[in-house]
Amino acid sequence: MWEPVLDRDARAAAARAAAAELAAVGVHGVALTWVDNTGVTRVKAVPTGRLEHAAAWGVGMSKVHDVFCVDDSITAGDLIGGPVGDLRLHPDLGALTVLAAAPGWAWAPVDRWTQDGEPYPPDQRLFAQRLVERARAAGLTFRMAFEIEWYLGRPDGSPAADGPAYGMTRLTQLADFGRDLLAALAAQAVPVEQFHPEYGHSQFELSTAAADPVGAADRVVLVRETIRALALSHGLRASFAPVSVAEHVGNGMHLHFSPWAGGANLLAGGDGPYGMTRRGESVLAGVLDRLPALAGLGAPSWGSALRQAPQRWAGAYQCWGHENREAGLRFVTGAAGAREQTANAEVKCVDGSANPYLVVGAVCALAADAADTGLRLPAEVTADPFTLAEDRRPPRLPDTPALAADALHADAGLCAALGEGLLDAFTAVHRTEADTLGRLDPEHLVETVRWRY
Repeated sequence: MWEPVLDRDARAAAARAAAAELAAVGVHGVALTWVDNTGVTRVKAVPTGRLEHAAAWGVGMSKVHDVFCVDDSITAGDLIGGPVGDLRLHPDLGALTVLAAAPGWAWAPVDRWTQDGEPYPPDQRLFAQRLVERARAAGLTFRMAFEIEWYLGRPDGSPAADGPAYGMTRLTQLADFGRDLLAALAAQAVPVEQFHPEYGHSQFELSTAAADPVGAADRVVLVRETIRALALSHGLRASFAPVSVAEHVGNGMHLHFSPWAGGANLLAGGDGPYGMTRRGESVLAGVLDRLPALAGLGAPSWGSALRQAPQRWAGAYQCWGHENREAGLRFVTGAAGAREQTANAEVKCVDGSANPYLVVGAVCALAADAADTGLRLPAEVTADPFTLAEDRRPPRLPDTPALAADALHADAGLCAALGEGLLDAFTAVHRTEADTLGRLDPEHLVETVRWRY
């Protein structure tokens, strides 16, 4: 029998204290967010004085949001869809944050429960929590972090900066925005590791320090909304869409992760490839073997298909390599002397159309399945896979939504971990989008979804 983490009285007491602190610093409303199956962050907000009630009893929300498409059209699966049914949004008070870029507001992610006070199985954040616990039962914990890339544009969609890729000119052009962004994230206790202009037109990237898997996914939501709010305050717009400018490099949301056991990083200090332990190598081999299914969650949209092209550092191939940015799974050792802390793997088939909670939960599932199976990595790819003779190239990862869906459904273990309801809703959304958005030419597609993410 499922037991709530806190009973209603305890939730109410914690929220009452939090609300008093928020009111004391001038916070009038709390944004309660979840991420849907298209990767869009949805919200309901409550006045600060209503936070106590929201924590104890939740905020009502229709089940139909599980089958919202990116353009706000509504589809239906076999199990989920239609106007009947209601859920309760319960804020995670441990993640409650005053929003430095939106004065007068605070934010908290939510878990969705049924009206009977039980966890709602299709909830993506609860899925991540379940798989974290499953991995913990297998003796594994994780450190994870997403790279966040975005396009900064003017209100008409034109680029906000025209300086060169990675160039100081571009940073200088948007120095006020960058300064305010770093200040806001520091005020929100988000540890930033680096911020820089990226390769694409008016594209930037920000990397944060690693956290636990659910915390890493929460941080994606908080950071993206901070960037979005600051962009608007500077008269700009931010797009996290997989492709924001047609025929150009897109925005990734690559996931870095390291498995740990007994306080030690399993990707360092061993006698496997580049110092991996045997369990660590088995984890990476398991993830690599099931990378197409993971891509079905991490790169599920037509925008993903436009982004994930060879020779764009998007990891279009099912292979691994040490510091190979064209490999679907890149192994990162870090600098000598710090590898026990820094060694990690980067999953590149993830972009802004992915739900980050599904991605971190899926990685936990694949890692837990593989850790003790003694798998070994195949030979690494030490060159750009596209430059190899065609008969020597590794397999391409799914490059259409239909192939992404097929790869996901071919992985019985991952489908079972998702559960019938979540898999049904996710599939319905992306099959509908594959049909509707798939009719658009690339330029029209990019324009249609640019500001949806």
